[in-house]
Amino acid sequence: MPQRHKIVGLCFLASVICYLDRVNISVAVIPMQQQFGWSDSMKGLVLSSFFAGYMIMQIPSGWLANRVGGVAVLGAAVIWWSLFTVLTPAAALVSVPVLILARVALGLGEAATYPAAYRLFGRWVPERERSRSVALLLSGVPLGTLGALLSSGWLVANYGWPSVFYAFGILGIVWAAAWFRVARDAPAPHASPSGAGQELLPRSGGSLGRGSDPIPWRLLFTSPAVWALIVNHFCSNWVLYILLTWLPSYFHDTQGVSVTGAGIYSAAPWLIMFVMVNAAGWCADRLCAGGMSLTSVRKIMQCIGLLGSAAALLGARDAQTLHAAVFYMCSALGFLACTWSGWAPNHLDIAPRYADVLIGISNTFGTLPGVIGVAVAGWLVDVTGGYTAIFALVALMNLIGAAVWVAFASGERVVD
Repeated sequence: MPQRHKIVGLCFLASVICYLDRVNISVAVIPMQQQFGWSDSMKGLVLSSFFAGYMIMQIPSGWLANRVGGVAVLGAAVIWWSLFTVLTPAAALVSVPVLILARVALGLGEAATYPAAYRLFGRWVPERERSRSVALLLSGVPLGTLGALLSSGWLVANYGWPSVFYAFGILGIVWAAAWFRVARDAPAPHASPSGAGQELLPRSGGSLGRGSDPIPWRLLFTSPAVWALIVNHFCSNWVLYILLTWLPSYFHDTQGVSVTGAGIYSAAPWLIMFVMVNAAGWCADRLCAGGMSLTSVRKIMQCIGLLGSAAALLGARDAQTLHAAVFYMCSALGFLACTWSGWAPNHLDIAPRYADVLIGISNTFGTLPGVIGVAVAGWLVDVTGGYTAIFALVALMNLIGAAVWVAFASGERVVD
């Protein structure tokens, strides 16, 4: 197997573990709320606290990956967040503030996942494989979510909610042992161009694995294409994070299913998303190979994803049956998967040498829906007694993102 495929595959597994450890609380929080007597607003605060740490470390993680290299940063990050996953039950039993601190610490570690991976992709992945490699990396999101939802309900029912965190925490340690044995920061200087993304390597001088050139902060922050990317990362993540954290509660509250059932029914939309994100990635690469401009491909995929998921969520407001609710949620996440062939690989399109820093910048803004949107969702449920307002707000965000993307997005390089 080519080394670049090993790197992409292990980064994909890190993404899966990242979301296993992030999403397990979405199911575990239902019995936790009952045990500790939390309101929906308090539950929203607990769920959103992760994103505070996640947001704080995005840009520092991108800078660190650019300076130190993706291998060390990603490996250390996985070990860090795995330890705090294991510590979550103990923190919850002490107090809500301690639990919130543990969730913030978990977010600090997981923040490095995608900046480090993008650093490695910028060195290893050829342009012709870009969309599907990023799609595979990000398909760890629905697959990890799917795994967490399917297993967490069963673990809660049979062993209690603390078992969820113990079971998943060990996986990261096992992954790290394999990672440090296999991964390298960049191809050897004599590697064949067919074996890695040679067009992205330094043209003269510089370290293959570590950044040595000054980071062009001003150029990045003054480019309309960069701001289109930032806005669309924010808008795309608004629906993603709302469904990541509230989907089990939605099925439990509106359709009356059990905790185990909430996890099972919530799994179906993520399975659809896993299939669709990889299908969309292959489709995007084929469109580029067929002669369509990269800018056109990115705009088409992004708009299909945002507008399609907006329509599905508006339909979900009136879902009267469990089957209808599952259908609309499958549609919402299936369409959203297309955006990961829109904004997600665009970092490598417009700034391939600084994609690690750029994903850190965009994901800082892209994490705000987790901090703000998840907590606002809890408040809206308390105030309105339902999910209609949540879905209407998400649809509005999607429409704004699509308009900005059509106007300003580009597939051309902003920084060489």
